[in-house]
Amino acid sequence: MFEVNQALQGALTGFKVLDLSRILAGPWCGMLLGDMGAEVVKVESPKAGDDTRGWGPPFLEGESSYFLGCNRNKRGIAIDFSKPEGKQLLATLIPKFDVVLENFKNGTLEKWGFDDLWFEKNAPLVVRCSITGYGLDGPLSHLPGYDFILQAESGLMSICGEEEGVPSKYGVAIVDLATGMMATNAIQGALLARYRTGRGQHVEVALYDSSIALLANVGASHLATGKEARRFGNGHPTIVPYTTFHAKDKLIALAVGNDGQFAKLAEILGHPEWAQDEKYRTNTARIANRVEVDGMVAAELKKMPSTDLIPLLRKNGIPVGPVNTVAEALGNEHTRARNMIVKNLHPSIGELKGLGTPLKMKDTPTSVRYPPPRLGEHTQEVLSEYLDQASIDRLFSQKIIG
Repeated sequence: MFEVNQALQGALTGFKVLDLSRILAGPWCGMLLGDMGAEVVKVESPKAGDDTRGWGPPFLEGESSYFLGCNRNKRGIAIDFSKPEGKQLLATLIPKFDVVLENFKNGTLEKWGFDDLWFEKNAPLVVRCSITGYGLDGPLSHLPGYDFILQAESGLMSICGEEEGVPSKYGVAIVDLATGMMATNAIQGALLARYRTGRGQHVEVALYDSSIALLANVGASHLATGKEARRFGNGHPTIVPYTTFHAKDKLIALAVGNDGQFAKLAEILGHPEWAQDEKYRTNTARIANRVEVDGMVAAELKKMPSTDLIPLLRKNGIPVGPVNTVAEALGNEHTRARNMIVKNLHPSIGELKGLGTPLKMKDTPTSVRYPPPRLGEHTQEVLSEYLDQASIDRLFSQKIIG
C-alpha cells in the first residue's frame, strides 16, 4: 500500500479505485479521482494494453503522449480476462476496492458473471461506474460509443464551424472529456450516498447523454422556441458583439456580455453615440443588427495593436483575450502561476511534463504522485497486497498476468 504524507492528503485519500477502462473517458475519470488522492489501479490486457498506447506519434521513449496525458496517478497491472483464471482474479480483487470503473461493451461484465446480483452478494459496498456509448437501454444501446460520432449525432457539430461552412468537430474529444468529468461526479455522489445507505450502487454515464447535455443553452433555446439551431462561427447565438476580431497585429476574442459593457466599448472606440442608438443600445437590438454591429466594431478594433487594446479593454471591465496557439497558452506566465504545467519522474522517460489539474482544494490538495504506468509495471507490487507469492508466481507462469 502506498503512503501519502498526511499533510498533503487529498479529498479521496483512502478510497481505492479499480480502473478497468481504456481510451479516454474512463481513464480521464480515473485520473481525476487519482489527482484527488484516490489509490487507482489501472488494469490492462497484457497483450497490448490500453488502445491509446499505440496512438501516436508523438511517442516518448516508446510511450504514447496520448496515453501519458490521461493516466497519471495510477499504478498499472496486466490481467488476461479472456482466461477463466483472469476472471477469477477479478472476482478476488473487486470486493477489495471502493470503486470499479469500466467501459466495456454493454453486458461484458454480466457475461463474465459480474451482474448486479453478484455485486450485491459479493461486493455490496462497491460503487460500480459503467461508462457506456449510448446507455444501458434505448434503441441504440447496443452500439459502441465514439466521441467523433457522438459530436455529430448529438447536434454539437451542427453548431460548430463557420456560418456558411460545414459542421465541424471540436479540437479535442470534448464528449469523452465531459463524460469522464461527469462520471467523476457520479462516483463521488455514490460514495457520499454510501455513508447514508451503507450500500454501493451501479452508476452509469453515457457518451450520448453527455453530448446531449452539452447542448446547454442552445438546446434550451430550441426547446423553448422550436427553432433549429445554427452555426455562428465564433459568434454567440444570443449575445452581440461576442466573437473574434482582428486587432492590428493578431486575432482577439471579445465578449461584450451586457449593455453597460457595450456602452463602455463604444466610448473607448470613439463612438459613444452607438450606445444611444436604438439599433444598438440593447443586446436584443444588437442581435437584430448583428452584421452591422460586428462590422463597425471590427473596423475600429483593427486600428489598434492587441498589446494596447487588450490591457485597455480589460482595465475598463470588458472581457477580451488573445487567440493564442497551444504553445502560447502553455508558455503563458499565468499558466505557470496556476501550476497548470506539472512535472514528475517517469522510469523510462525521465522528467515528464504534463498538464496540471484544474481542481484547487485548499485543505485537501490535489497532487501528482505517480507518472503514467508502463504496461504491467506494478502487477507484482499490487497483487502482493491481495495474494500470496506462490499464487502470483503461478499466474505469471500461466500468463494470466503480465
